[in-house]
Amino acid sequence: MGDLLEAILLGLAVVLPLANPLSSVVLFLALSGGMSDRERNHQAMMASVYVFLIMFVAFYAGKLVMGTFGISIPGLRIAGGLIISFIGFRMLFPDHKIEEIPEVEGKSEELRSQPVVNIAFVPIAMPSTAGPGTIALIISSASTIKNNTVFPAWVITVAPPIIFLVVSLVLWVSLRSSGAIMRWIGKGGIEAISRLMGFLLVCMGVQFIINGGLEIATKYH
Repeated sequence: MGDLLEAILLGLAVVLPLANPLSSVVLFLALSGGMSDRERNHQAMMASVYVFLIMFVAFYAGKLVMGTFGISIPGLRIAGGLIISFIGFRMLFPDHKIEEIPEVEGKSEELRSQPVVNIAFVPIAMPSTAGPGTIALIISSASTIKNNTVFPAWVITVAPPIIFLVVSLVLWVSLRSSGAIMRWIGKGGIEAISRLMGFLLVCMGVQFIINGGLEIATKYH
């Protein structure tokens, strides 16, 4: 059980900064202002379910997709590192308001023209929580831990779904408590946490690029 707990904590430490549920709280509040409590709670639940499914499919079917398109692991690491670094830089140095994100603008137009709009999948689940960087990280991590890991095989089988479930639950609790979180932390607090997570993402992205480059150098040395 100690190995399982260590694997889960390690996975959460890697995935949560990139998923960043707090940024989804701001987005959720911006788009759900005209909804009733029941509609808002339903959207929060569906967003959490979508996030779990996206991560689950990326982990177990991502390598198949890569094989279909002829994408190598080092290539994925470098591409994923670039994406994660870019997301991290945007979190560190935001150059636009959350309302100006294209996906948010599109949903805002729909909300003005329709009484109830589904915001659970786009933009809350994707790209806000389980975006391209998260997906690339999960696929790359899946290939790494299956081929080179210190954890027992049963831990590698059990831990990923639990990690994805915990991330989804954190998102669900955050969205359900979005109003209280904003009152307690404030927008400035959320921005500060987002910048800290952005710095961590830049570090992770650079390390991904280094690892991919080292794999290529070793392969063709």
